[in-house]
Amino acid sequence: MDAFSSSFLSSTYILAPRPPPATPPSHAHHRISAVRIEERPPTISTNPPNYKQNTKTPTPRKSSPPPRQSPPPPQQTFPATLFSALDNIVNTYIDPPSKPSVDPKFTLSDNFAPVDELPPTECEVIHGILPPCLDGAYIRNGPNPQFLPRGPYHLFDGDGMLHALKITNGRATLCSRYVKTYKYLVEHATGSQVIPNVFSGFNGVTAAAARGAVTAARMITGQFNPTNGIGNANTSLAFFGNRLFALGESDLPYAIKISEDGEITTVGRHDFDGKLNMSMTAHPKIDPNTGEAFAFRYGPMPPYLTFFRFDSEGNKSQDVPIFSMQTPSFLHDFAISQKYAIFTEIQLGMNNPVDMIFNGGPPVGANPEKVPRIGIIPRYAKDESEMKWFDVPGFNLMHAINAWDEDGGDTVVMVAPNIMSVEHTMERMDLIHAVVEKVKIDVKTGIVSRFPLSSRNLDFAVVNSSYLGQKNRYVYAAVGDPMPKICGVVKLDVTVSDNDRRDCIVGSRMFGPKCFGGEPFFVARDPENPEAGEDDGYIVSYVHDENTGESRFIVMDAKSPDLEIVAAVKLPRRVPYGFHGLFVKQSELNNL
Repeated sequence: MDAFSSSFLSSTYILAPRPPPATPPSHAHHRISAVRIEERPPTISTNPPNYKQNTKTPTPRKSSPPPRQSPPPPQQTFPATLFSALDNIVNTYIDPPSKPSVDPKFTLSDNFAPVDELPPTECEVIHGILPPCLDGAYIRNGPNPQFLPRGPYHLFDGDGMLHALKITNGRATLCSRYVKTYKYLVEHATGSQVIPNVFSGFNGVTAAAARGAVTAARMITGQFNPTNGIGNANTSLAFFGNRLFALGESDLPYAIKISEDGEITTVGRHDFDGKLNMSMTAHPKIDPNTGEAFAFRYGPMPPYLTFFRFDSEGNKSQDVPIFSMQTPSFLHDFAISQKYAIFTEIQLGMNNPVDMIFNGGPPVGANPEKVPRIGIIPRYAKDESEMKWFDVPGFNLMHAINAWDEDGGDTVVMVAPNIMSVEHTMERMDLIHAVVEKVKIDVKTGIVSRFPLSSRNLDFAVVNSSYLGQKNRYVYAAVGDPMPKICGVVKLDVTVSDNDRRDCIVGSRMFGPKCFGGEPFFVARDPENPEAGEDDGYIVSYVHDENTGESRFIVMDAKSPDLEIVAAVKLPRRVPYGFHGLFVKQSELNNL
């Protein structure tokens, strides 16, 4: 996202490889699951949602998934049939998947293959006891295409699916549901892909022109309306303003509810009373003291960056356009301190849409001649007049970990992984190596200092959320083996480097041969105790064993040097590898 002395489990029976059966089943090297739709989802409004209590009869808990039956295909109109035929021509003859990065045989192999939806299904706790603080739901978002791609497909292009483990009184229930985005609903009703993939749909002039023409014809004939959203909501989740959102940075947030029995419901696309009419980052930052959420959007047309925030009730402030960013940078994440918002303009940029259509090529590309910059702006700024930029050669941030102020606000410190080979970000993620660094910015002098915290390939890192925007000590990061597969979790003490600049890893847990997990998430043992230690809590994640085809939910002791596994839940079916997750307390779920 190397090997350590610690094994995946202190008790080897939990996820250790099982002996092969007497007659092993035959299988191809690349395995792709068929995607079947279990039920036609209810139509949702694209207007601001009405948050009334869901009156739908809850799905009863089941000990095992019910048998699946594919519904009859929807009745096709003549335009839909024609466009589908044109798509087949483009995908077969004009732009077939020629590179591994967009070939479904590779991008959807093994546990990257999609799964069906799963109603709330009771799980078995196979090791230890789930801690009382895990009273709520752990939810992980990720791409899961509802239709097997007929042409090029990039990992980032899949429909968003939420995998929620609802935990009540030590019992666990898993539910997997698509985020019912406008894109999902249109394509579900049509029975095939309608809106082109953003990251894999533009490969050369001819392919871009052909797909652009088919897409324009679909819009003209009313097959879909892009103003209702084209995003997948497949990246992350956030809880703010007493609402839970599924997020993808190419669209508005989608409000989500999780019922008492663990059922996931998409409430609808949310525009915050009409104040958010374009896309929003998938990585908003929530201040743990004020409840405010700070966010931004970026795009290929000026202003390339726009900053805004929401108060604790979810009311959006006015936009602050940043015109001092003069080229469209790929701004996936940012950080906040108590005084500032911190942005990075990296060597990865967004290509001009006109150039994409007429010259072909992906929406995102690397510019090795560009000098990366860090920009800071007061987080309550009403305009960009106080925005300051600092050149930081060689620093390419994809995910921020945390930031804080020192020296009364004269120094800003940020901790983040630096992508050492940014040119491989879109096409060869297996070649990416990210080094976690501590970056110090002297706001008065403009001097920027950088210190590596570890040489390991680390990303998808988190801290105790109570310390977000404040000085923290501990970081929990995923180990790439290689990216995007996660082979373990390490604990870093960022204060170690203050004295002798040695490696800051102070704890680790590797998952074992052919066992891979996802982003770790920290849950405090006693979040209401102001005297509790920063690392007094648990690290949770989904882990998949490719030897057995089984998935687990594991709970690790965040204080122990080997991140000891204190509880493990056997999931009723595998959970594909995905992106970012979130734990939401039951008290917060009750207010949705």
